Amino acid sequence: MLRITQRLTGASAAATPAVLRLVLPYDLRCRSRFRAHLVTGEEVGVLLTRGQILRNGDRLLTDDGRVVEVAAATESVSTVRAADARLLARTAYHLGNRHVPLQVGDGWLRYCHDHVLDDMVRGLGAELCLEQAPFEPEAGAYHGYADHDHADHDHADHHEH
Repeated sequence: MLRITQRLTGASAAATPAVLRLVLPYDLRCRSRFRAHLVTGEEVGVLLTRGQILRNGDRLLTDDGRVVEVAAATESVSTVRAADARLLARTAYHLGNRHVPLQVGDGWLRYCHDHVLDDMVRGLGAELCLEQAPFEPEAGAYHGYADHDHADHDHADHHEH
């Protein structure tokens, strides 16, 4: 089995052409250790540093030196559309309050399909359609901020989910 142990970053990632492709749904792109199959059918074991979310277009390095491009798989998603910016913001607020990974587009929101969330969104008055599409949610408030230090914060405000 081919092993993937490194994520290429910065200019070297963009300048390095991929020779292999790995198509993954969002739930696998959030994991640091898993098995999957390249589009060629070859099995791979992914062993990356914990806490990384793989994004569409990311480049990974195999143990034998080949470069693999990550692609977001098409999956079941719920897409909310609203011409009313207030309704869209209100819907995003309620989904975010439930810690739902959310993709934000121009006039729309998208999340992994969930019938309970769909009912809530319809109850708010938003239009909803079920689709098969790649899911690429927002990275989060602190993702990518190397200077963010949790020691600077009082974490006494924890809440349960």
